[in-house]
Amino acid sequence: MTKAVLALNAGSSSIKFAVYRTSDGDDLSLICKGIRDRRVTDGHFLIRDADGKTIADQKSTSAKGADPTLELLDLLESTILGTELAAVGHRIVHGGPRFSEPVVVDRDVLAALDELTPLAPLHQPVCLAPISSLLAARPALLQVACFDTAFHRELEPVYKRFAIPDMGDGIHRYGFHGLSFEYVKRRIADPSRPVVIAHLGSGCSICAIRDGKCVNTSMSMTPLDGLMMATRCGAIDPGLLLYLQKTKGLSVKELEDLLYYKSGLLAVSGVSADMRTLLAADDANSKLAVEQFCARAAEYVAVMATALGGLELLVFTGGIGENSPPIRRDICKRLQFLGVELDLAANDRGSATISSSHGRVAVRVIPTNEEEVIARHTADIAMH
Repeated sequence: MTKAVLALNAGSSSIKFAVYRTSDGDDLSLICKGIRDRRVTDGHFLIRDADGKTIADQKSTSAKGADPTLELLDLLESTILGTELAAVGHRIVHGGPRFSEPVVVDRDVLAALDELTPLAPLHQPVCLAPISSLLAARPALLQVACFDTAFHRELEPVYKRFAIPDMGDGIHRYGFHGLSFEYVKRRIADPSRPVVIAHLGSGCSICAIRDGKCVNTSMSMTPLDGLMMATRCGAIDPGLLLYLQKTKGLSVKELEDLLYYKSGLLAVSGVSADMRTLLAADDANSKLAVEQFCARAAEYVAVMATALGGLELLVFTGGIGENSPPIRRDICKRLQFLGVELDLAANDRGSATISSSHGRVAVRVIPTNEEEVIARHTADIAMH
């Protein structure tokens, strides 16, 4: 019987998934892919085949807020009749100091990953919920955890260490969005050149790559650091947090809620965390939020170029990076001093290459595909 692997990318607002047919070699072929939007009241499952044709669009029966993994698995298995599901791969945001490669998940591994929840409270619980559901209902089904932090595991000490006293293993800079960066790196013809990848979505980070390896990245020990994001603050004066504790009496839980859920675009605009809404708005605060987002993104591209000693290729990916010409235009305008020059018409069209022939830096748009990376790692373990 033909075998397949399921890649699950569980996020706070949606679950993206894809099923790939496997072979004895490294080839994977997409069978179907889809999404379940947690924000929609009736939680529809939308599944399309490899050609983009809708093959399922139906209401979820799982209660709002409940983990729908088992329901999804039943739906997919009825869709891929004649194909055996050999394994399920999961995107896990934080691997901590222990997990720097994909790993088979058992209850001990799950417990170890759950202990990392304070480092990624917005992401880790929703990443682990499907694993827990499947361990209980399908204990014989192979599950593989793939880590966003793994791509950055070779950060050099100059970028890895915090400038504080050594407080034990695990307290250092990690970096995130590694599965996205790994996919984009595969799509670059010559990754030996100095490349900066900007993953811009609800969560945002920027990565400097040379010789196919991460040199520096904007996120840190947690997914809070670096760029301004939808509801996350990005880099912030740590003294401000002490000030808020001392003068406003904020607890650790209140600070966590403030920094993860009430900051970023949402806080500055006072209107929305959705970039599309802010770009369409005409009020001063929404415009300020967009301007600040672009300014911080450009700032970190320059930081990454410094780490590389130059810049030859800038890549935009992620929901905003792939789909928002105005944001790309604003960021690149701020980087003209580095030799970044856009072809405005190509940018507006959403072309794969959007740089002008007169610029010193090539600029590309590469849609990310974290599910394919998860599937590759999972198939590599399941088939060998």
